[in-house]
Amino acid sequence: MNKLSQAFSWWCYTNRGIEPETLLARAAAIGFVGVDLIDEELWPLVQKHGLRIAAIRGHNTFGLNRRENAVAVEAELRESIAKAEKWGISHVICFSGNREGQDDDTGKNICAETLSRVAPIAENAGVTLTLEMLNSKVDHVDYQADRTSFGIDVCEAVNSPAMKLLYDIYHLQVMEGDIIRTIQEHHRWFAHYHTAGNPGRSQPDETQEIYYPAIYRAIAATGYEGMISHEFVPKGDPLEALEKAYRDCAQALAS
Repeated sequence: MNKLSQAFSWWCYTNRGIEPETLLARAAAIGFVGVDLIDEELWPLVQKHGLRIAAIRGHNTFGLNRRENAVAVEAELRESIAKAEKWGISHVICFSGNREGQDDDTGKNICAETLSRVAPIAENAGVTLTLEMLNSKVDHVDYQADRTSFGIDVCEAVNSPAMKLLYDIYHLQVMEGDIIRTIQEHHRWFAHYHTAGNPGRSQPDETQEIYYPAIYRAIAATGYEGMISHEFVPKGDPLEALEKAYRDCAQALAS
């Protein structure tokens, strides 16, 4: 079985009484290879501990799906791509924005327009634009890219090897379920994965409705060579939670 490289999303585990260097050092000792969405001023510290910055936020202007935002979003994406190239960061995450009454076909087309202009730049830089799908039911009400089909349609419209999806297992369990079948059928579009349990975005363990061992095995069976990043909110000690998540994933692939 293919071994999955594991990462973690910084925002979930920081500001919980642990110094950044302690958290990064312990994560590296556990076996993690990367970290997502970490503050830029900490990037040198990430590299000091032999970790990779797996993914960064590509734009702060929220609303890739609005033409009036296109100039700002494109400029921000260009800047993020340049930083990603310099620091060896694989993924620049993009966000659709909310519907606000807009139909999905229009939203897809507008997202694709802007992403098509920056995709060649990302490709030349060796960076992948990853559109993240979020649930619009609980955490991000009215978010437009809330289904796998939306994301795939955008990728097909952009038609670039540098345009893929961030498949967040928690968010898409909330919206559509059918996780393993979706991974099996559409994994070529998925450049990065996030984990968390449901309900409550908690530790992905036996207390949650998502059975992660089978999902880890399904991802590995596709030949996926990227990272799977844990983005759950720990109930207790974040270091213990990270170690358990890492161990549970490794054990699922060893069984």
